[in-house]
Amino acid sequence: MRLLQRLLKEPIIRLTDKYSSRPDPKRINEALSNLYNNILENPGKRGLVIPFDARHQKFIILSDQHKGARDGADDFALAEKNYLAALDHYNKNNFHYINLGDSEELWENMFLTVKKHNKATFECEKQFLARNAFTKIFGNHDLYWDNDPLAPISLMQVYGQNIKIYEGLILETQIKDKPFSIYLTHGHQGDMQSDGNWFSKWFVSTIWGPLQAYLRINPNTPANNDQLKTVHNRLMYEWIEKRENLLLITGHTHQPVFRSLTHLETLYAALDKAKAANDAVLIDKLQHQITGRHLKGDQVLEFKDHSYKPCYFNSGCCCFDDGDITGIEIENGCIRLIKWKYAAHKTPERIVLEECGLEELV
Repeated sequence: MRLLQRLLKEPIIRLTDKYSSRPDPKRINEALSNLYNNILENPGKRGLVIPFDARHQKFIILSDQHKGARDGADDFALAEKNYLAALDHYNKNNFHYINLGDSEELWENMFLTVKKHNKATFECEKQFLARNAFTKIFGNHDLYWDNDPLAPISLMQVYGQNIKIYEGLILETQIKDKPFSIYLTHGHQGDMQSDGNWFSKWFVSTIWGPLQAYLRINPNTPANNDQLKTVHNRLMYEWIEKRENLLLITGHTHQPVFRSLTHLETLYAALDKAKAANDAVLIDKLQHQITGRHLKGDQVLEFKDHSYKPCYFNSGCCCFDDGDITGIEIENGCIRLIKWKYAAHKTPERIVLEECGLEELV
């Protein structure tokens, strides 16, 4: 059995990478534009418009938990302890929690199964609801929350109250005395194999889910699926770069992006600066880190000469195969890409990966 698993694992991953996502530029542009305009014109229907004070209000944005059945196909199992520690931290520090979709893996599992095995996470999320500080967005893998007639009953069972699930959210504030907005949505819009596609759901639940459990595959590593993710993130960037005083934050791809750059691109940008400054020690350090990222399979978004507009962010995911989770914080006029990882003795630890002031993005 183990020999068969080893033989099949890599070919299956390659096939998954090849056929799992087909983002279409025209569809993405139309879908993001239509949703954005709908939220502004009909707030409360498909999405909320939330005014906020950037100096005092706090938000934590996490996505793509893919909570499952704690079997071989459950990508969230290793990350659960980090996720619970993160929620405890953010609740105690009065953050508003924005869950950006694909929180529950409802392509591979029935809702009752997910409910049974994820009681602790639902209880932690309820603490934000008690403070009126919880906004839940649906993604393609938990589209159930938007289109199933039984969804309100299921939500009542896990949260103890009626809550509305949205497709998007717009945060509005003032930066340098100018209107400034942050547009948040899961990011599957326009992906022909994710945007409500029944065939993808059938394939995942009937074929991929059982096969993933048998082969014990967690595809959420850069080496496994970073290339297609990069394509989708680039298309998201191309939509938002045309707009002024507006940021776009998505999930979906499981690939963290900060100020329109992946972590690898940030290293390349830093390397260019180190070379310009003739800093030999820093050059050597950055080249070592870049080599390590390439060995792990990281790709870049390929903005030539780093001529990017710092307007696109991606929260990453809460189901990396080493148990790490990533997310985006907005606090004290700053935006941060953070990671929670296991330190010594499997103790969850928060790490700031990137940070900048919102004023720098205007």
